[in-house]
Amino acid sequence: MLRGLVAVVTILVAFTPAACQPAQRPGAPKPPPPPTGKLPSSMASLGDSLSAGYGACLFPAPCERNSWATGDGTQIVSHYERLVDANPRLAGNAHNFAAPKARAADLTAQARKAVETKAQYVTVQIGANDACRGKLADMTTPADFRAQLDDALAVLKTGLPNARVLVVSIPNVYRVWQIGHSNRVAVRAWARDVCPTLLANPTSLSDADADRRRAFRDRVAAYDRELEAACVDYGQHCRWDGGAVHKVKFELNSLAPFDFFHPNAGGQQSMADVTFPRDFNW
Repeated sequence: MLRGLVAVVTILVAFTPAACQPAQRPGAPKPPPPPTGKLPSSMASLGDSLSAGYGACLFPAPCERNSWATGDGTQIVSHYERLVDANPRLAGNAHNFAAPKARAADLTAQARKAVETKAQYVTVQIGANDACRGKLADMTTPADFRAQLDDALAVLKTGLPNARVLVVSIPNVYRVWQIGHSNRVAVRAWARDVCPTLLANPTSLSDADADRRRAFRDRVAAYDRELEAACVDYGQHCRWDGGAVHKVKFELNSLAPFDFFHPNAGGQQSMADVTFPRDFNW
């Protein structure tokens, strides 16, 4: 009799819901833990085409639903979606003021809009268009870039003194040329005036063209240094991404197929993954 009861119990345990769950595959990534700290109930995104999700819906137009910052679509898991899961009060309270072709000089107007929404969390991403100009002499100087950035951050600090501000680095745009200049499809796409300071004459290995590309690369690095320094000067409520976006080693399959320059949905997801703060106690 006892032996029969043991058999019945064994069968019941084997068919409990927990036992029916498939075993996790070795090496499979675990879901990230929810963010900690005082989570925001409103947010705003400032910047250029990267934050506007330009090209992330496979056509040359903004696609905010696939923005790394405020996207609410099904193709990526943005900062907004991760925060809403942990704090439902944020639902419907995300605003994206980023605009294609925006430069640092445009950031102050965007910051004023963020203040109007009383955003408690603000993402700031800018700089690629300051470097992507018709010629090297047209690129924003690091000093002007910093002054324009400081103006925008001052608006946020005055109008939203308790908001958390995340400043993210500029992608390694030079890598676009590195991984694409031997791809005929990419080269044809770049011929449509895509970032001439970097991508003009993309197949040329002449000293002049190589020097131009290095000058572009160095200017982006200078902007990143100013972004980091401006965030440090902002104070305790600003967090720098530590260069995380710039360090992403993306490939051509992370870029929009119409210009091989802007990140597609996969590229946007990479930005969301490397920049999302796990702790909001700042």
